[in-house]
Amino acid sequence: MVKELVASQKKFFLQNLGTSTQYRKKALLNLQSAIYKYEQEILDALHKDLGKDPTEGYMSEIMRVLQELNHTLKILAHYTKPQTVKTPFTHFMGKSQIYYDPYGVVLIISPWNYPFSLCLSPLIGAIAAGNCVILKPSEYAPHTQAIITKIIQEIFDPSFVCVVCGDGEITQQLLQEKPDYVFFTGSTQVGKIIASACAPNLIPYTLELGGKNPCIIDKSADLALSARRIVWGKFFNAGQTCVAPDFILIHCSIKDKFLKLIQEEINRAFSATPLETIGTIISPTHFQRAIKFLESPHSLGKVYGGQNKNQKIEPTLIDFGSLSHTQALQLPLMQEEIFAPILPIFTYEEIQQCIQFILAFEKPLALYLFSQNKPIQDQILSSLSFGGGCINDCIMHITNPHLPFGGVGNSGIGSYHGKYSIETFCHKKSIYKSPKWELPLRYRPYTHFLGISKLKWLYFLTRYLKL
Repeated sequence: MVKELVASQKKFFLQNLGTSTQYRKKALLNLQSAIYKYEQEILDALHKDLGKDPTEGYMSEIMRVLQELNHTLKILAHYTKPQTVKTPFTHFMGKSQIYYDPYGVVLIISPWNYPFSLCLSPLIGAIAAGNCVILKPSEYAPHTQAIITKIIQEIFDPSFVCVVCGDGEITQQLLQEKPDYVFFTGSTQVGKIIASACAPNLIPYTLELGGKNPCIIDKSADLALSARRIVWGKFFNAGQTCVAPDFILIHCSIKDKFLKLIQEEINRAFSATPLETIGTIISPTHFQRAIKFLESPHSLGKVYGGQNKNQKIEPTLIDFGSLSHTQALQLPLMQEEIFAPILPIFTYEEIQQCIQFILAFEKPLALYLFSQNKPIQDQILSSLSFGGGCINDCIMHITNPHLPFGGVGNSGIGSYHGKYSIETFCHKKSIYKSPKWELPLRYRPYTHFLGISKLKWLYFLTRYLKL
């Protein structure tokens, strides 16, 4: 089945049926209409899979996809025609252009934590770029997988866009059929497997991965605002967000005040029954993994919260004290991305301690700094490499379609959102259109032109005219 499916999409692509501006626009508008039509079913599926509150589900999944659609429809025409760029004087009278060529058949492998938006957002860019697409949703979110399949089957020819369901074995089968591009969102460990599978056939890919995202709070920060935004960002989707703050580094002089404020904010946000209002950990396996994080640190840090049942964990803080107490840093929850509503807190005395500590990890997908101190902001931004982030906020950078979203190193390769999605799913083909007239400096014999040595002409053009 997989072999025939990929072959049919490659045939469809070679017929240029989906590459016209009109076809791409119609496909995106059809997707938009289908999302409007099935909004309630999407929200129901998200609640069944992840216990998502309807408002949270709409905000993080449906709204994100609709915003991406609206923005892409506005810029679509720009990427369906050649873009003329400057031509140097040495190419006098010539014309230089960039053609945005779709790759062909794109395989999109999406994760379970945002099973709707992280499947359809890259789909929008792939369609806008003129590709055919095979979607492989996560089997961990079966209800969302089912509604995605229903939508795609209803509005698209399977030779243009289709859904393939299954586990890692079906993914391997798809990769063996040599898609023209692979877009993967998930863990770093699986990302390495995807990259290895693409390597023998030199299939280009984008990897959207994760990492341990630091959140630094210096003594100039607005603590009440910091607490509110961190609680929202960390415990959104029950902490199952690749760009959520993974641990806090806070100046020792303000930790006690901050702990009081963040506990008050948790109580305000989740009421007296947090286990009823917070989302669900996706599976029993993932739940047990998170519980193990809670079992080991009791002797090393003070725990606030920690109650759990029915695949739910209440918002939990663990105060480990000073960064100099390195024993806590060897715990499992500091060795991998937490991906649960558990937030370790460490104190520091000098900002350089934070920098050195963060440098000991792989490059994170996100970094957050709460500070009103401009020199400290500049120091952090210039000293550390990470995918993206916010000053005095969390997560909001990924909701701006004008900003590229992606990691660096172990947190990812490539980026997308807005125009960056279209550019990701296109090969930028460079074309130079040459005129009949030219400066004959490049041809042999390399003697003279207009009585002057050709070598001197070249010196003049590069050294004095700076061409």
